[in-house]
Amino acid sequence: MFLKTCLLCFFPIVVLFAGCQSTETTYDGWPVAGNTGNTHYSSLTQIDSSNVQQLQVAWTFHTGDIDTGKRSEIQCNPVVVDGIMYITSPNLQLLAIDAATGVKKWAFNPLKAGEATHVNRGVVYWSKGNDKRILYTAASRLYAVNALTGQLVAGFGDKGSTDLREGLDSDKKAGYVIATSPGIVFNDLLVLGSRVSETSDAAPGHIRAYNVLTGKREWIFHTIPHPGEFGYDTWPADAWKTMGGVNSWSGMTLDPETGLVYVPLGSPSFDFYGGDRKGVNLFGNSLVALDVMTGKRIWHFQAVHHDLWDRDLPAAPTLVTVNRGGKNIKAVAQISKQGFVFLFNRATGEPLFPIAEQPVPASSLNGELTWATQPFPVKPAPFVRQHFTEDQVTDLSPASTQAVKQRWEKLESANLFSPPSKQGTIILPGFDGGGEWGGAGYDPETSTLYVNASEMPWILTMVDAQVKNKQLTRGEQVYQAACATCHGLDRTGAQHLFPSLIGIGSRMDDKAIHALLLSGRGRMPSYAHLSQDDRDMVTAFITGSKNQGPATETAASDAGNTLPYIHTGYHRFTDSLGYPAIKPPWGVLVAINLNTGEQSWNVRLGEYPELTAKGI
Repeated sequence: MFLKTCLLCFFPIVVLFAGCQSTETTYDGWPVAGNTGNTHYSSLTQIDSSNVQQLQVAWTFHTGDIDTGKRSEIQCNPVVVDGIMYITSPNLQLLAIDAATGVKKWAFNPLKAGEATHVNRGVVYWSKGNDKRILYTAASRLYAVNALTGQLVAGFGDKGSTDLREGLDSDKKAGYVIATSPGIVFNDLLVLGSRVSETSDAAPGHIRAYNVLTGKREWIFHTIPHPGEFGYDTWPADAWKTMGGVNSWSGMTLDPETGLVYVPLGSPSFDFYGGDRKGVNLFGNSLVALDVMTGKRIWHFQAVHHDLWDRDLPAAPTLVTVNRGGKNIKAVAQISKQGFVFLFNRATGEPLFPIAEQPVPASSLNGELTWATQPFPVKPAPFVRQHFTEDQVTDLSPASTQAVKQRWEKLESANLFSPPSKQGTIILPGFDGGGEWGGAGYDPETSTLYVNASEMPWILTMVDAQVKNKQLTRGEQVYQAACATCHGLDRTGAQHLFPSLIGIGSRMDDKAIHALLLSGRGRMPSYAHLSQDDRDMVTAFITGSKNQGPATETAASDAGNTLPYIHTGYHRFTDSLGYPAIKPPWGVLVAINLNTGEQSWNVRLGEYPELTAKGI
């Protein structure tokens, strides 16, 4: 495949196209997920707008392990090295495919059918002489696999793998630690982030570097600082012992010239209430530049202070070059869920456009202390809408307009950083962005950054975890703490994201539910850290059977950490027909000139076929 474009899409099924004769003499492959610098860019020139319509399918490869529950996904951005394409499947098989023919060369499968607990977005390739390895994660383990044979590298870790739950320098039991995005490799080091729980039981998301040859941990960067470390005073004393999150789930980007790795970090846990973590909470929601060989912090920038909106930095940053006054400056561009592009000098962290700290509203929740200001880049302009005003209420039909407007009037929506409330707060862009995990694309010939983004509003509603004169069984307490975040207090789920648990007893027996609680699956983390009694009682609650435990007025609690509020679940703000409550466009593709900070163009991206047929 010869291409000169920004590759923004990922592969639901691996397809290679043909139909044009090559005039290229060399092709360096696609050695890193997202390609070098996470640019999603190739300099090849054969395919362009004049001949793209001539492409035909050359081959198609099916992994053969689709989830029978029809919730499986392939999110892997493959790497291609020496004519071999390396991908992962829905059940987290690692597969090597001849990139020219689509013929499978080998498969490595560490999990049984249905055991996949997360998606995988890419793998890491490393070589030294004849030693060629693929490093990737499945469940809570990091594997080293021979890139030519598909066999485990026996000298790595414990017979070819190492446990991600170990070596976190934490007093907390690490019940759920996986990695959805690939790390980066430099010399003989693999730097890796993680995905952890988003409730108050979460493990810390510290960044670790492993020796590629041995699997030994070489260094660790504490994203929740320990005593004596920079940022420790931005948390309550000894917060490192109890707090979790601040993890890099979205991937990271290496600059081999400077030896810096740029790590985007997520929010502290619990996502939506921070009364127990007063302070700015470094390095939550920060882009951190680390010395790749030592893990030493070189610079950082915090994109959200004391996050209460789940505004993790959603994608690996992009290495770019910006021209200022005839001088080229090597820079790094970071997109955000809230629709900003932050642009920094790679070496120093100096912003290349001004960033203003603007006042934002205070919280109405007891015990919460919001940060007084938040950073707003002066340029580039936001690439999505950030306010849901009355004039933007959907006009698909009079009934839709009326229903949405009645609900809109009761919700808080005045500011991009309007805090969570019991009244209900509109989150726009939504919890998934704005900018999303696919990241930006970059054309170095024009210094243009391309961002595909969503404009879907969500509603966040907080409720008291403990209600006076209302007793909850222990099963319901555990459900509220561990499960309601995703499945809702009413167990109805959240659109396509999280399934309804209503009637689950007719679909799964208690044994299967227990197994799922222990292992996790898809977006659902493992709850092996819960006691056997708590798993029994929450199973009884969701199936409506007896033995839910004693009823008390004790607040919902997980891992012994009681918070005064929980939220009612993840809810998209839709009209009566299920379409977004805001006027289109609901998806956009934006081109931004990084030399000037101005948008070159902004177009709609995506459609509902049934609405298109009506001229909408």
